[in-house]
Amino acid sequence: MDGRVAVLLGGYGEVEHEHEHEEYNERSLRLLVSKSIKFPEPVVPLMARLLGRRTRREWRREDHYHSPHNDIFERQRAGIELHLRRRFDDDVSVYTALNFCDGDLPEQVLPRIREAGFDRLVVYPLEVLDSVFTSSLIVQQVNEALGDDHRWIREMRYLPTFVDRSDFADRVAEHVMAGVEPLLERHAASQVGVMLLLHGCPLESKGHDVGIRESEQLFHAVRSRIVARFPLVHVGWMNHPTPGKWTQPDMSQSAENLIELGARAIAFAPIGFVTDNHETMLDVGYVVKELGDRVETLTLPSLNDDDAFLELAADWVAPLVAELRGSD
Repeated sequence: MDGRVAVLLGGYGEVEHEHEHEEYNERSLRLLVSKSIKFPEPVVPLMARLLGRRTRREWRREDHYHSPHNDIFERQRAGIELHLRRRFDDDVSVYTALNFCDGDLPEQVLPRIREAGFDRLVVYPLEVLDSVFTSSLIVQQVNEALGDDHRWIREMRYLPTFVDRSDFADRVAEHVMAGVEPLLERHAASQVGVMLLLHGCPLESKGHDVGIRESEQLFHAVRSRIVARFPLVHVGWMNHPTPGKWTQPDMSQSAENLIELGARAIAFAPIGFVTDNHETMLDVGYVVKELGDRVETLTLPSLNDDDAFLELAADWVAPLVAELRGSD
């Protein structure tokens, strides 16, 4: 008899309420930042509080900014589940797992999956890159949550990065070109700079995979699809303001390079994310403010709950669901 399959859809998650900043930052420091920078244990709570205060001030400055990430992610979860259920009926359910948000941490979601009677699991990070700094975080958290109590899971599968799938690059390129189109009403195509934004990566990470190779692969795949129409296509790395050497050029330097080449407008297109968050909104916004009126600017959304993308995302995981449904 075919079995029922739970899909654990993983994302970062973002703060919903101001008082959650410290807790969120502490989890991020322990799980993510520690992969490249080693902090003494007693220092972590203090740093989390300092970062929390800075973030609260920043978000208040931005008219009490509220991240759309979690709401978008829920729509992504629901959309992927809808497409999967068109094939597998109610034998598949998709659950949200957020790396840093209390209430949806993998350790909290796995018991719900078990209580619902599932014994087959697909771990599916909805992150562009499969590296320790992105999607592999959820594997670490699942392993920690399971510990020695793993026998209730009969079979498990993992969907690695979708960055190398041609249909993904096709959809991103279509999305970017459609978004940039309005600029052609005022500028020649050769005067429109297209900055493809990638998740910044530290260059030193204690040997961990940070995703630079995959990021560059995605950039070149998308660039090759749009450069014939828009010649000024540059990469922009969305680096974090933390110590150490990071990927270059960052967004500011990339903008300067485009202006030097004659760009009169710059479109900022985040392709290193599929869900908008404070980086794609606030951080890009700061660079736009730096540029002032030197060039016209346009910020494109991530794919978010684009139905064509969600159908692709379901297509990618469907073979694993089918495999598990037929497993004994």
